[in-house]
Amino acid sequence: MKSCGVIVEYNPFHNGHRYHIQQARLKSGADVVIAVMSGNFLQRGEPALLDKWARAEMALAAGIDIVVELPVYSSVQAADYFAEGGIALLHALQCDSFCFGSENGKEKDFQQVAKWLIDEKEAFDQAFQMVKNSGSSYAAQVEALLKEVYPTLSLNLSEPNNALGLSYAKANLAYPKPMEMYTIKREKAGYHETTIQDLEFASATAIRKSLIKKESTVESVMPASSLELVNQEKFVSWENYWLLLRYQIMVSTVDDLQQIYQMNEGIEFRLKEKVKEAETFTEFIGLVKNKRYTWTRIQRLCIYILLQLKKTDVEASVEGLKAIRVLGFTEQGRSYLKAKKTKIELPIVTNLNAANKNFFDLDIRAGFIYQLGNPHILPQDYRRKPIYQIKS
Repeated sequence: MKSCGVIVEYNPFHNGHRYHIQQARLKSGADVVIAVMSGNFLQRGEPALLDKWARAEMALAAGIDIVVELPVYSSVQAADYFAEGGIALLHALQCDSFCFGSENGKEKDFQQVAKWLIDEKEAFDQAFQMVKNSGSSYAAQVEALLKEVYPTLSLNLSEPNNALGLSYAKANLAYPKPMEMYTIKREKAGYHETTIQDLEFASATAIRKSLIKKESTVESVMPASSLELVNQEKFVSWENYWLLLRYQIMVSTVDDLQQIYQMNEGIEFRLKEKVKEAETFTEFIGLVKNKRYTWTRIQRLCIYILLQLKKTDVEASVEGLKAIRVLGFTEQGRSYLKAKKTKIELPIVTNLNAANKNFFDLDIRAGFIYQLGNPHILPQDYRRKPIYQIKS
């Protein structure tokens, strides 16, 4: 069976995601499309609107054949580490190809820039040290330097999907046998759009806002199967965890905070100061944010604090995948896993138990904390079996 992978969040699943799956299958000629999906906490430093099981079910109902969980130590990272985690899982699952959405839409551009960055890594790293800490964000520093040292740069890296796509391309080329790469040009709805403007496609941001406000416009931009599930679920946002976060910051000493992953440059003092002034999570981020610390970077730090992810925790976890957690599959997906079983070197875990729970310590912790956001959220890990989607 030929397979194509996608690295996703589905927060929540909408028509643009269904189009992505259709095009991935078409471009790659795949029999099976595999989704590596973030769990309950996401790349931009946010809790998922709906839990991982609801989002996996949406994906399986709309065309995905297998959903596996991207571990939390990868899912809440900046682009390069997020991409490395997703690409590692696809390689482990013996994927032939992968497909991502981008504003650029041309595979060769990503391949060329990624290869150049790998070949010239030492020179690029040295040049970056010269401009580091200029006062702008890390992403802005990298983009400015790349434009300077790569005169024929063909990618606009200020576009979020282009930047993430380049990270995927770099991660993939690090393997002896890279997967075939495809990209789908993002159409109609922009990544940052906050309102639904099209009758078929909208950004996930706009859809989340519409769902929370219970607006009927969302019905045109989500599959019926997703809408049915959405109507059964309770939503969460950062505000559901604000008191927990505030408590953590207030009772932690500066020394405690310095042990948290990515806590550096003295931002712990700023967090301790501003948490006393803020009444809401949104107000808190607004008070902490400045030119160097972007909204997203601060949100990620807040996730690390909420989950108590220490530097030692993450550094030990990113050394390599230890197992693959399956959240769901179709009959076609189950056949693929059976066919590839002897080639997949990592344990494939469908049910957590005493023998395998140590592979997922951080994810289990994240699941318990996610549950605290709403009393209606079911247990996230123990006694949960993969969703088996029977195609009608």
